[in-house]
Amino acid sequence: MNDDFVFLDEFAPGIRWDAKYATWDNFTGKPVDGYLANRIVGTKVLCATLESAQEKAATLGFGLLIWDGYRPQRAVDCFLRWSKQPEDGRTKLRHYPNIDRAEMFEQGYVAARSGHSRGSSVDLTLYRLATGELAPMGGGHDLMDSISHHGARGITQVEAENRRYLCSIMEDCGFRSYDREWWHYTLKGEPYPATYFDFPIT
Repeated sequence: MNDDFVFLDEFAPGIRWDAKYATWDNFTGKPVDGYLANRIVGTKVLCATLESAQEKAATLGFGLLIWDGYRPQRAVDCFLRWSKQPEDGRTKLRHYPNIDRAEMFEQGYVAARSGHSRGSSVDLTLYRLATGELAPMGGGHDLMDSISHHGARGITQVEAENRRYLCSIMEDCGFRSYDREWWHYTLKGEPYPATYFDFPIT
C-alpha cells in the first residue's frame, strides 16, 4: 500500500463501515477484484477529513457509515467487464431498474477512470447515533436511477432533509458532491488528482 494511504478504522476509529465491494451485496452480485478485505482505505488527508465530518455529524445526532473509499483500478476494470456480460437479472431491480448495464457508464453512474482510484473519494451515508439505524435517504447505495440525483423528485421530505444534512456536513468539511449520486463525495484539493492506483485492499 502507498505510504500516504491508511486504513480508515485505524486512522479514525469510531467511523462505521461496510465495504460493499468486498461482499456479495453490490451491483455485480459478488466480491469485486482488488477487495480482499472488508476494510476502507483512503489517503491520510481523506481519512482526517472524514474524522472532522464525523465530529460535525455528531452535533446533529448522526454518525457516518462508509461504503467505499479507495478503489483499485482493477475493480473498475472488473466493472467494465461485468457491464458487457449477459444480463442475469440478479441485481437489476435493486441497482439499475430502468437502464441496461452498459448505460451505467454512459449515464455517469460508473466511470472507467474513477475518482475513487485516486484515493480521495468516498461513498457514505448517515445513521442515527441514538438508535444505530440508517437515516432514510430515498434509495440505497448504487441505485443507478434519477431518484438518486441531488434534488430528485419522488422522495419524502424526511429523505430530502437527510440528504441535505449529509451534503452540508461534507461540503462544510471540504468535500464536493456529485450531482448524480447523493452518497458520493470527493475531497477538494485531493493529493493525487491525476494518479489512479491499483494496489489491492488486503
